[in-house]
Amino acid sequence: MITVLVVDDEVLLRSGLASLVESAEDLTVVGEGSNGAEAVDLVRRLQPDVVLMDIRMPVMDGLEATRRIVADDGNVSTRVLILTTFDHDEYVYEALKVGASGFLLKAAMPEELRTAVRVIAGGEGLLAPSVTRRLIEDFAARPESSSLARAAMPALTDREQEVLAAVARGLSNAEVCSSLHLSLSTTKTHISHLLMKLDARDRTQLVVRAYEAGFAVPGSP
Repeated sequence: MITVLVVDDEVLLRSGLASLVESAEDLTVVGEGSNGAEAVDLVRRLQPDVVLMDIRMPVMDGLEATRRIVADDGNVSTRVLILTTFDHDEYVYEALKVGASGFLLKAAMPEELRTAVRVIAGGEGLLAPSVTRRLIEDFAARPESSSLARAAMPALTDREQEVLAAVARGLSNAEVCSSLHLSLSTTKTHISHLLMKLDARDRTQLVVRAYEAGFAVPGSP
């Protein structure tokens, strides 16, 4: 059973999201919060698998809450899924940078939401690739980003750089295997090494780091 915490300052929306989650047999809501401060406290106490996190909230916004949740070593198993009204939102990008595992538009269909929760809980990567990749490209491609970010990164082998670029293109493990002519076990090993070297919680953060450091080029296929 995947446990979910729903955080949104709008009562009706929060209740609606909770109902949608509870309608699936493999998902359950363990708590609800109305602001980021409550989210931080509830995550510490309840240890949910996934947090559905709004961005704009009183007391503490979703960005700061996400930063605190991810920075707490006691929350290593909790993933944050950002909910937003707009697909172009700099706050969403910042949330991905500090450790959110993805984001979803509030206008998404019910089954999209439930699928997103399952994907995030499973430690898989980027959600809504066409929207999320565009968001990352918009903000990670700033002139000052690539050189500074790459200089700060640990040394990567040529193959690790290739795998990182492939992951940033949204390829699954099987597609990375095919693209780079690697076995599945070798691909998984490279990705595990990248997660450790780059101190990334999941594939989403790998994508952000790849764009920031220029291993993935905005607008490339």
